[in-house]
Amino acid sequence: MLSHEQVWAAIDALAARYCLSPSGLARKAGLDSTAFNKSKRCSADGRPRWPSTESLSKIMEATGSSFEEFVALVKAQAGSALPDRASTPTVPLIGFAQAGAGGFFDDAGFPLGEGWEHIELPGGMREGSYALQVQGESMLPLYRDGDILIVEPGAPVRRGDRVVVKTTAGEVMAKVLLRQTAKAIELMSINTEHPNRLFEQSEVEWMARIVWASQ
Repeated sequence: MLSHEQVWAAIDALAARYCLSPSGLARKAGLDSTAFNKSKRCSADGRPRWPSTESLSKIMEATGSSFEEFVALVKAQAGSALPDRASTPTVPLIGFAQAGAGGFFDDAGFPLGEGWEHIELPGGMREGSYALQVQGESMLPLYRDGDILIVEPGAPVRRGDRVVVKTTAGEVMAKVLLRQTAKAIELMSINTEHPNRLFEQSEVEWMARIVWASQ
């Protein structure tokens, strides 16, 4: 028998499969970011609140998943086919606005502290990777608001790689590396409405390669 808990757990599993938080999945589907919050899953009087068929349709369209895939996730929550989530590595999920604030990263670009929201790490990613959530439309058409970028500090960066750069002024941006010398870094903007950027090496706090994106 279909249960309230199984359906909501399947939504959580679908979000994790596409490297999204439940709120990120809601935004990607064009819904209110709080639509899938745990506090919204029951009414004020404690009665179970079910997701609408419209919401389910929108999240499947947003992720490109099928109804059969979602049904399989629902069935998995019954227990026999439930994946071992404890063995699945997770990474911190950080918004670009947080990334630009002081005190959240070390000099190498690794996140500091605890209390971050975590998402499952896509297969093949290395330890030390973390996720940045795109905010706004400055990276269109390649990256949309709500997309997740997995970056890997310390990974070799070559010309033509997509990178996330943080400047000493606190600006965080996703660009394409055009040129890097001992003195300067030249970056090409993903959005053609924004100019390319040229920085002195001393103006760049860290640069990390984008190794995966939830597109």
